[in-house]
Amino acid sequence: MGIWLLNNFSTLALALLLGGGAVCVALAGAVLVRRGFPRLAGGTYNDMIGVVLGMYAAIYGIILAFVVVAEWEGLNDAHTNVAAEASQTAEVLRDAAAFPPEQQRKVSVAMDAYVHAVVDKQWPLMRDGRPDPGLTNSQVVGLYTVFQDYEPQTEAQKTYYAQAVTTLGEIASARRTRLADSEQSLPPLLNLLVYGGALVMLPLTFLYGIHSLRAQLMFVTSVAALIGVSLLLCLTLDHPFAGDLSVSPQPFKEGVLAQFWH
Repeated sequence: MGIWLLNNFSTLALALLLGGGAVCVALAGAVLVRRGFPRLAGGTYNDMIGVVLGMYAAIYGIILAFVVVAEWEGLNDAHTNVAAEASQTAEVLRDAAAFPPEQQRKVSVAMDAYVHAVVDKQWPLMRDGRPDPGLTNSQVVGLYTVFQDYEPQTEAQKTYYAQAVTTLGEIASARRTRLADSEQSLPPLLNLLVYGGALVMLPLTFLYGIHSLRAQLMFVTSVAALIGVSLLLCLTLDHPFAGDLSVSPQPFKEGVLAQFWH
């Protein structure tokens, strides 16, 4: 559900949906509770409600902070890994420049097939959180075959050959990490704490009595907006390859790899 929302709505639309929805629920709830229980407006139970609200706010804040920091680090790691994979791919092409022209052509053709398979076929599925490793398996095998069928002759060719083969292993490792990152999401228990905690926090604000209706509505609105934005942040960071802020395949189209996109 979260991936579908990220891929079908802009970040602004989701902000209006989650933040605006939370605010509307808060305003309606505060007015209904105030009318149904007039004594609450006098602050009769504020001492008790204040303690409970403060305790829940502290616990919920700690949970949100933990989730946001963990997801932010995961998003940064995904960006770094994609950039590393693209850089390693370009490095193999540079190493192949030491080979004979025919071998250079074979490496270039195999790398072209791999880059296009990653960007054109695998990336759309990664956005949906269902990457298919098989889409690039044949291209990876093709890259290894090109090097396995080649026998370097000069010392320079042997040096660059060894370096290129080592880099191929790094590309394969980065590819596995990228696929794993595209499937990552919060564990069900943390999802329950994040979204269930919001359902607990918001109604508690309705019970905190304030004589002025305007002041109470401002209070519940500010809390609801903060909760809505926090939920949006968690949703956005939870899926690094989906939505407007997703990891881009642009590194595979830059530098030496740009030649495959003309």
